[in-house]
Amino acid sequence: MSPPVAPPGWSRWLVPPAALSVHLSIGQAYAWSVFKPPLESALGLSGTQSALPFQLGIVMLGLSAAFGGTLVERKGPRWAMTVALICFSSGFLLSALGASLEQYWLIVFGYGFVGGIGLGIGYISPVSTLIKWFPDRPGMATGIAIMGFGGGALIASPWSSQMLESFGSDSSGIALAFLVHGLSYAVFMLLGVLLVRVPRHAPEARGPARQAPAGPQVSANRAIRTPQFWLLWIVLCMNVTAGIGILEKAAPMITDFFADTSTPVSVTAAAGFVALLSAANMAGRIGWSSTSDLIGRKNIYRVYLGVGALMYALIALFGDSSKPLFILSALVILSFYGGGFATVPAYLKDLFGTYQVGAIHGRLLTAWSTAGVLGPLIVNWIADRQEEAGRHGASLYGLSFVIMIGLLVVGFVANELIRPVDPRHHVPAPKEAAHVRRQRSESA
Repeated sequence: MSPPVAPPGWSRWLVPPAALSVHLSIGQAYAWSVFKPPLESALGLSGTQSALPFQLGIVMLGLSAAFGGTLVERKGPRWAMTVALICFSSGFLLSALGASLEQYWLIVFGYGFVGGIGLGIGYISPVSTLIKWFPDRPGMATGIAIMGFGGGALIASPWSSQMLESFGSDSSGIALAFLVHGLSYAVFMLLGVLLVRVPRHAPEARGPARQAPAGPQVSANRAIRTPQFWLLWIVLCMNVTAGIGILEKAAPMITDFFADTSTPVSVTAAAGFVALLSAANMAGRIGWSSTSDLIGRKNIYRVYLGVGALMYALIALFGDSSKPLFILSALVILSFYGGGFATVPAYLKDLFGTYQVGAIHGRLLTAWSTAGVLGPLIVNWIADRQEEAGRHGASLYGLSFVIMIGLLVVGFVANELIRPVDPRHHVPAPKEAAHVRRQRSESA
């Protein structure tokens, strides 16, 4: 399935909405914490067990992006969006069946494995196309689309909470909520499939001050042999681990933090906190990635990692004594988490060029797979162990927050070590030109 080539006069500003329709849908993954308490109650699960669908989904996101990245580059964004639609929606339908039958393994398989493949293919589906449409502002362009993934929970969190309230939080109510999700997202993602276009020719940068430099051009196979790729892998993994540790357990975390205070957090307010985190995640993706076009990718990652460590320290030391401080610090961390995702395609473009940036991006997302296991595992496992030891409230999370600070410091050091790619890894110009001509002929 080849995407239609844009006709003469086609506005490049019609492409981000196509990407947003997919990313807003698959961004529902960030609202998983809304389903954790009902699943734990209905099926008798621990916090660690209820995180499994989300963790497996993130693992499959990275793996499917890594193995499918080259295929997405070759077959184009429409094919990728179609695959994402089928897998993501099917994952919900399988999960609905699993909840109805009270077979948790089917929820893990459906949402985590099948839906996770949809997450990965859908996530990378528009990245390369957007960079080709916006060579002058790659950070902004990818930020607009990837903003949708961060903002998906802004819609899904209150929507899911309302459905569970209406349908009930028992297994049948959860099943019905999963069913509605699967059917609704299929329709919404179809809009992106129908709207997406690829450029007939690479658009020129707007204005002399925004001329995109030619820069290095490195193939995906060569990129993974460079230290720059693996240093950036560490940077992304550490930043994602720190953010996802809060995000996956957001609703029960804020409830635990203030359970013993005079102002406990209700279930509805906890769902609202998840939505706020989603808004920060979304705003960070467009705000910080656009800022990176002005101050540079390395500098913006210094902010993500350095200030992020400071925010974690504030929560660990004073979070349980001040609800505004806890919420504000968590919002800043999640804005950096989202900004890191939106900035990394432009960082890859700076280091490796546009030659196979989509495939390189797919391989880099294995860092997300690792972080998707590492972040929730650290927070949930330590919280479960602390609870078994008789602790409660904010003390369930102190140790895990200290670990997150250490991981952010590791990421900061890795970012400082990144240097331009050695010219010996660059693709010769004639080979790159032949590759571009072949892609255009396949699209036509």
